[in-house]
Amino acid sequence: MIGADGEQLGIMSADKGLRLAREENLDLVNVAPRAKPPVCRIMDFGKYKYEQSKRDKQARKRQHSITVKEVKMRPKIENHDFMVKARNCIRFLEDGDKVKVSVMFRGREITHPELGRKLCLKMTKELKDICVVEKQPRMEGRNMVMILAPK
Repeated sequence: MIGADGEQLGIMSADKGLRLAREENLDLVNVAPRAKPPVCRIMDFGKYKYEQSKRDKQARKRQHSITVKEVKMRPKIENHDFMVKARNCIRFLEDGDKVKVSVMFRGREITHPELGRKLCLKMTKELKDICVVEKQPRMEGRNMVMILAPK
């Protein structure tokens, strides 16, 4: 049992704790129910809930959500188009997002997965200063997928 001003009141029954809380016109709140014995505190529960919601709101404000942006290419992509995709990847990585690089195979292109792997390695070589490879290139159906994360 913890009192309203934060001092330890010792181990006591729930009835005695409720009586003490009512004498001070406050609530008896179970703050650590899994502890042995459970820890209860005498406090204003409305004020506690309000402060808890303020702390949660501050934590959400400081939190940055990481999204995964996707860049799709074909195995026979031209060099200029590849550089446009690389610039897009740089922009996404600088914004703090992860990038999913997909090489899509159509028709008989699927028989040459080494072209897609070479393209993925070229992309990592282009972006080696600002990213790390989170997931190495590998086939997922008719696509080769690689995931890059910002450093």
